[in-house]
Amino acid sequence: MDFKTLKRSRASCKSKLTIFKQYLEGIKSINDLNRLHVHELTNRLDKIKEMYNEFDSIQTNIESLTDISDEVELEERKIFETSYFQAVAVAEDMIERSSAARNPVSCNDSVTGSVRAVHLELVTELSTDCYLAALNRFICRRGKPVTLFSDNGRNFVGAYNELSKFLKNNNNEISASVAAKHDISFRFSPAYSPHFNGLVEGSVKSIKFHLKRVLGLAHLTYEEMNTLLIQIEAILNSRPLTPLSSDPSDLVALTPAHFLIGRTLTILSSPQVVEEARINNLTRYTRIQCLKTHFWNRYYKEFISELQKRNKWRKQSGELQLGQLVLIKDDRLPPTRWMLGRITRLFPGTDGITRVADVYTTSGTMRRAYNRLVPVPLLEQQDVPTPAAC
Repeated sequence: MDFKTLKRSRASCKSKLTIFKQYLEGIKSINDLNRLHVHELTNRLDKIKEMYNEFDSIQTNIESLTDISDEVELEERKIFETSYFQAVAVAEDMIERSSAARNPVSCNDSVTGSVRAVHLELVTELSTDCYLAALNRFICRRGKPVTLFSDNGRNFVGAYNELSKFLKNNNNEISASVAAKHDISFRFSPAYSPHFNGLVEGSVKSIKFHLKRVLGLAHLTYEEMNTLLIQIEAILNSRPLTPLSSDPSDLVALTPAHFLIGRTLTILSSPQVVEEARINNLTRYTRIQCLKTHFWNRYYKEFISELQKRNKWRKQSGELQLGQLVLIKDDRLPPTRWMLGRITRLFPGTDGITRVADVYTTSGTMRRAYNRLVPVPLLEQQDVPTPAAC
C-alpha cells in the first residue's frame, strides 16, 4: 500500500478506538452491567485487540517509509498505544468486577427459562448405578449442580438415597464445609404429574420426537449412538436466542452454548450426505453424519417456523427495522450453521408495506423477501420457544 492509503487505514483504527472509549464512558457504573452488557463489552474488547494488531502493522509500514528519526510518527504510536492500553485496562477491570462475568453459568430464573441449554448422556439401563455414573460424568464436564429437578423415577430416588446415606454415615470423617460442597438439592415432582417439570419435558420431547423419526430401524453401537447424541446436543445448544450486542456491525447472537462454554459451538466439518442416499450403502461414520443432517433439517425448519410470526400479510405489525438482527432461512446450511445478518435497507411497495430488505452478512449484502427473514427476538421481550413439534 502507498503512504496515503496507510494513513487512511491508521485513521480508521484511531476512529474505532475513539468509538470504543465513548462506549466505555457510556457505561455509568459497574452495577449497571448485566449479563448481556458483559457479553457486548467482551465482544467489543476482542475486536479492539484485533484492531491493535492491525494498527501495529500499519504503523510499522509507515515508519519504514519515513525517516527513522521522524519524531512525529514515533509520537503518533506513543499516543495511540497509551490511549489503547488505558481503554483496555478499564474494560478488563469492568469485566472482572462484574458479577455476571464472575458467574457465567449462574443466571436468574427468567434467563434460565429462555436459555434451555441441553446436556445429553447415554446410559445402558434405567438403574441407580447408571444414573450415578451419568451424574458423575455430568459433574466432571459441567460442574456440580446446585439443584436437580426430576420425576419420581426409582433410579432418581435411589441416587438421592445413596448420596444422602453416604454423607450421613461419613459425617465424622467429612467436615461440614466439605459436605456442603458435595451436597446437591434434589427436588422431585409429584407422582403422576409430568406437567410439573414441563420445561424439562419440553426439551426431552424436542429430542425424542425427531430422534425416533431420524433413527427409524437403524442399528447403532454404543459409541455411534453416543456420537450422534452429542452432535444433536450441539445442534440444540447452537440455536440463536437474542442479539449479543446492539452494535450494527455485530452479526453474532447469544446461544445456550455461551452459558456453557462462553462461546458458540462448532461441529467438525464433513462431507454433506444426501438424505435420499440408501443408508445401507454408507460407511458407519458416514451413516452417523447422515442421521445428524436429517435431525438438523427437521429441527432447523421447525425452530424457524416457531420464531416467525404468522400475521396477515396486509398488516404492518411486526415489520423489520433498520439495524435489526435477523436469521436468514437457507435450507442448504450445514448443522449448527445459522446465517445471521443486519437489515441495512428496506424496500416499501406502492401500498407502503415493506416486503423486501437488504441484509448485511459475513458473506456480503444480499436481498431477501420477508418470508425468508426471521427477526432474532430480544431476550427480555419474549420467551424463545423450543420447537413445537418438540
